[in-house]
Amino acid sequence: MIDYHAPLRDMQFILDELAGLPDVAALPACEEASPDLVAAILEEAGKFATGVLAPTNRQGDLEGCRLEGERVIVPEGWQAAYDQFCESGWLGLSLPEEFGGQGLPKLVSTPVWEMWFSSNMAFTMLPQLNVGQAEALLIAASEDQKPTWLEKIVSGEWAATMNLTEPQAGSDLAATRMRAEPDPGGDYRLFGQKIYISYGEHELTPNIVHLVLARLPDAPEGVKGLSLFLVPKYRLEADGTPGEKNDVRCISIEHKMGIHGSPTCTLSFGDNDGAVGQLVGEPHQGLKTMFIMMNEARFGVGVQGLALGERAYQAALEHARERVQGRNVVSGETGLPILHHPDVKRMLVGMRARLLAMRTFLYTAAGWFDLARHHPDAEVADRHRRYVDLLMPVAKGWCTEIGNDLCDEAIQVFGGMGFVEETGVAQLFRDARIITIYEGTTGIQANDLLGRKILRENGETLRELIDDIRACARSVGKDDRLTELATSLDEMLDTLAATADWLLAQGKERTAALYGGAVPLLHLLGTVCGGWQLARAAQAAQRQLDADEGDADYLAGIIDLARFYMASVAPEAASHARAVRDGGNVLAQFPETRL
Repeated sequence: MIDYHAPLRDMQFILDELAGLPDVAALPACEEASPDLVAAILEEAGKFATGVLAPTNRQGDLEGCRLEGERVIVPEGWQAAYDQFCESGWLGLSLPEEFGGQGLPKLVSTPVWEMWFSSNMAFTMLPQLNVGQAEALLIAASEDQKPTWLEKIVSGEWAATMNLTEPQAGSDLAATRMRAEPDPGGDYRLFGQKIYISYGEHELTPNIVHLVLARLPDAPEGVKGLSLFLVPKYRLEADGTPGEKNDVRCISIEHKMGIHGSPTCTLSFGDNDGAVGQLVGEPHQGLKTMFIMMNEARFGVGVQGLALGERAYQAALEHARERVQGRNVVSGETGLPILHHPDVKRMLVGMRARLLAMRTFLYTAAGWFDLARHHPDAEVADRHRRYVDLLMPVAKGWCTEIGNDLCDEAIQVFGGMGFVEETGVAQLFRDARIITIYEGTTGIQANDLLGRKILRENGETLRELIDDIRACARSVGKDDRLTELATSLDEMLDTLAATADWLLAQGKERTAALYGGAVPLLHLLGTVCGGWQLARAAQAAQRQLDADEGDADYLAGIIDLARFYMASVAPEAASHARAVRDGGNVLAQFPETRL
């Protein structure tokens, strides 16, 4: 069994020095996020992750879920862990106090969710869905609907799901066929199937609230004809308590490569008289509302990439410190742990550097969410909202790809023992494989980045971001001890800027070639953002060293990690740029018949 210990020192350093916690705590509605409170939350969350969730992770993988009739049975220990999770108030950490949450900034809740995902991702997918649905209902639900549903969802008393995918319509929501027919009582009756519904059925809670995309009889074709409906597992009595079973049932669960403890269900709506639901928001505006959930979910999946990578790194590091094997190729010594072998050390230092880059990037983005939502200056709020929109595909796509890479490298550190299930690291690899797929594959994220975020606005926000990173490079370069970091960051920025100019100069006849290079573009921007964040981290660490603050060895390690990233990861930016320019063109000319 792999132990887990929350990386609290990294988390606190990033929050205080890089992600702007003091600035966020000064925003309206965020004042309670004092340094002492945040430190206490992180400490307690770490204890809960290590003591309650982590011990259930292996059991969930081994036992999995099973379908008995229409009942889904989840792994042993899930119920007790979920009850403790809800009783401790963890689910509502960033949700409004009005509905029972604690109203803390997203920047505070993000490291906490990282701990949950590291300790037991399959379990944590359940409360994560509640947070996404609550965000959607806060914006789209009517004032009559909110008190009925939100308090139960925020507390976790009732579970929540997101229902988009259908058998004939994977990521193509325009092909959705689920239909909703008006009911004389004012509600709607839904008919159809949804697949790949995480936690679509279970008995951990007395009710499950499904948000479902469906078409009204007068719906136009395509995604513009989708409406959003709230469909409970149990219809409510007059007093708001669950009553009669609704016409929705689980007809199968998936047998998956990983996240075995999370039931992935096929749900059938309306096998009899129709599943009774309520319209959420305006007719035919369902996808707009669902994107609220999807943005939350995509950011959360990016955090999953970080979290699983962290757990894999911890496992690999512990193994490398304990495993004694071979003769050191440098000193010739025997009897040393494999940590002293250069290639093992290379993998571990590279893992730690990329983790620090991802964590700083994601926490900084979480702060942007808070600034966009709460900053009193509309111009400042809009700027951070645009940064969130631009970089959400990177947060989801790049961080999940790197998370997969880290789990893969952890197996390499273990060697043959990593390929054996008993060591536990193989589970992390299997669990991580889904994160580059669900909530939109890496290709979908890359298309979104290229088409909706760069080409549509003629690169305006990207250029603004490049200017900001360039200013950071100038600031870092003023310190002679960090000049090499600034130079590397500038070189990456030159590559990114030239690539952006090239993309924007292409005509519509080059569309196929541009999209053929979309994924390398995403990796290019991710690599640059990682270097940007590590340059900032090194600068903050040097500032603390000069002030004789903090742990000198830890701070020097931050600077060295930034140097390693610039030496070994940053050069990949040039190859990604070449793949954008040349790879897409070759691909566009390659006939499908030759495959």
